[in-house]
Amino acid sequence: MKRLAELLRRAAVPALALITAFFLGAIVIVLTDLEHLEHLGTDPAAALGGAIAGVVEGYGAMFSGAIGDPGRIVVAIQSGNPTDIANAIRPMAESLVSATPFIFVGLALAVSFHAGLFNLGADGQFLIGGLGAASTAILLQGQLPSSLILVAALAGGTIAGAAYGFVPGFLKARTGAHEVITTLMLNAIAPEIMVFALVSGGVSGSLTSIANVPLLVDLRMIRLDWGFVVALLMAAAVSFMLYRTRLGFELRATGFSRTAARGAGMSPGRSTMLAMTLSGGLAGMGSSFLALGPAGGPGTVRDIGFVALALALLAGLRPSGVVLAALLYGALNNGAKNMVIVSGIPLALLVVIIALAMMFVAAPGLTRSIWRLGPAGQDHERAPIEPTDRAEGI
Repeated sequence: MKRLAELLRRAAVPALALITAFFLGAIVIVLTDLEHLEHLGTDPAAALGGAIAGVVEGYGAMFSGAIGDPGRIVVAIQSGNPTDIANAIRPMAESLVSATPFIFVGLALAVSFHAGLFNLGADGQFLIGGLGAASTAILLQGQLPSSLILVAALAGGTIAGAAYGFVPGFLKARTGAHEVITTLMLNAIAPEIMVFALVSGGVSGSLTSIANVPLLVDLRMIRLDWGFVVALLMAAAVSFMLYRTRLGFELRATGFSRTAARGAGMSPGRSTMLAMTLSGGLAGMGSSFLALGPAGGPGTVRDIGFVALALALLAGLRPSGVVLAALLYGALNNGAKNMVIVSGIPLALLVVIIALAMMFVAAPGLTRSIWRLGPAGQDHERAPIEPTDRAEGI
């Protein structure tokens, strides 16, 4: 009972943060509803009532687009009709599909940040991972059973992303090259490599005919595959590695103080390369599942690195928090699409609402001050990571 009370206490501030964001978003929607506000001078009650009704309709559409209609889901399951079940659970499934790549990339960035590294190259590592998976699948086409090709392609994409992450880690450890500069430059190179492969290497078209990630639920219109389950397993694995193993301790010690880590007999240079390699590998794995699954290739997700960076920081760099933050973002993102279709609210306003939601969740102190809550009993503020410009020996 005490544990449940503690969980509810921790959930109170994030819940109030979302309420605050949606309230401010409602104000923005009302103020931009010119269709109703133009009648404010002649019939203010009807004008405000119409604008508020539009907000209620829009938020209802966002909620149903994010998780579906619970009543409809229950009725569909009771009926046993596959088509009804698919239509009922599709919004929730699409939210999970949307969240899956962000879980992988958020975990990747959490690993690098724990080691004191600003890995801004997740976009490039994500693209190269997808290219590695596609190339492996095409090279093995017709030579192995599709199940083995799938395993090999996922491994190939993971290795490709890891290799692309290793490059800035090696440059940082051996030459002192700042990882922010090298990862950003590698981000610029990755799309050109992708274009070259598409034009001259024959890496194009759908890969699902060669190797296809199995679906979690074999229902029409449901695109949720086993990549989501693997993402959850990787979150557990990363959490265990960071907090329960010697390797994780060395990575976190390096991120806390390279000088102290070296004085304790650790190798900051080796930790740097390993952290960047693991980070790139996780991003590549997420891209591989996307490339080989029904949701589309890596190019279908825009600015994944910077969004995942915000989610990782929002989660306090904890793997469990990364999962929750990615699920929240996936639900808001998927619900926003339905909100546009149903209510006609411009997508730009929905981006503002999503940004407000993430901002208030990321600023619990601001939420407490707005709702006049007392200071948190235990807040663990993470000290800023100070990357060093010195070359580190291996």
